[in-house]
Amino acid sequence: MFAGLANWWDKAELWLTQLWFPLQFVLVIAVLGPLCLGVAWLIDRIVDRVAAWLRPSRDEDCPPRP
Repeated sequence: MFAGLANWWDKAELWLTQLWFPLQFVLVIAVLGPLCLGVAWLIDRIVDRVAAWLRPSRDEDCPPRP
């Protein structure tokens, strides 16, 4: 199974490296652009949730009124 995957990857890599450079650039951006945006969105959501979990609640922020 891994030999088949390795052969496929070698063929895809060889095909990509033989393309004209501007076309390589467009293909890489078309794949990595959405992938990077998705990872950035996921990291943002995780940081927001961790920050909300570590932040004191609103009741703890305000001192009690007399």
